[in-house]
Amino acid sequence: MDLKIVGIRFQKVGKVYHFDSVSCSEIAVGDYAVVETSRGQQIGEVIAFIENPTPPPEGTWKPILRKATPRDLVLHQIYQKKENEALVNCRTKVIELGYHGLKIAAAEYSFDGSKLVFLYSTEAEGKLDLRRLRNAIQRLYPQIQIEWRLIGPRDVAKLTGGFGACGIENRCCSRFLNDFSPISIKMAKEQGISLTPTEITGMCGRLRCCLVYEYEQYVEARKHLPKRGKHVVTPLGEGKVVDVYPLKMAVIVEFPTGVQQEFSITQIQPWDELNALQQKAQAPCNQAQNDENGYVDEENED
Repeated sequence: MDLKIVGIRFQKVGKVYHFDSVSCSEIAVGDYAVVETSRGQQIGEVIAFIENPTPPPEGTWKPILRKATPRDLVLHQIYQKKENEALVNCRTKVIELGYHGLKIAAAEYSFDGSKLVFLYSTEAEGKLDLRRLRNAIQRLYPQIQIEWRLIGPRDVAKLTGGFGACGIENRCCSRFLNDFSPISIKMAKEQGISLTPTEITGMCGRLRCCLVYEYEQYVEARKHLPKRGKHVVTPLGEGKVVDVYPLKMAVIVEFPTGVQQEFSITQIQPWDELNALQQKAQAPCNQAQNDENGYVDEENED
């Protein structure tokens, strides 16, 4: 049987999960489907058909249970509204019970309403004792299976949304980022960005996701440009590189007079390479002059 693997997304901006759609041949991109997940039955949107998919760790893809019916979609909307109510109730209990540094980011019902998951983050050091909160919430929803899932600050920012630190109306993580890439301080240094915390830190308190966007282009460009402090030869003479513009493929050169000027990569030549070439070119002339003066290589003397 031929595989027909589709990508399904459960949130507007979230990871895409793969499912086998062979048993649901009428499914198309843009349709909604009911599937079985680790969180129970869920309803998600078919984003794309996946060609040559990488086999999952468990060996097989879970099948699509069915294409969502109008009734399924209405039920999904009803539980989405109930999620807001559950979120407010949980946050109220957090305040009543005196939990400090605990943030309830979201509440998510399973498709059939049998399970309710609370996503939370905490600023407390070590493991936070949630037993009182768990018991209080379970009393509010006695017929529902309650789960608690700890998430990181980037996930909280993604769920919360809002303006980005750069001024964009909605943060990158809430608009299009499906996964969070590893970010390091090296990426900021490579791009010449100020290391002031307010300049490189996002609203989540972590290094900004956008630091990775142009990082590879900067690394590749710098391979062809001299580093700061290197001596180069320009059409105006010899000078020292004091700044580098990787994306422009240009450098700022300072001359002994103190004057600085920008040059493209095609207008400069490394001083040490040029000096080596000049010495090599002069070597035959020096050898010929030594021969005329009667100098003899002692190793070749009979």
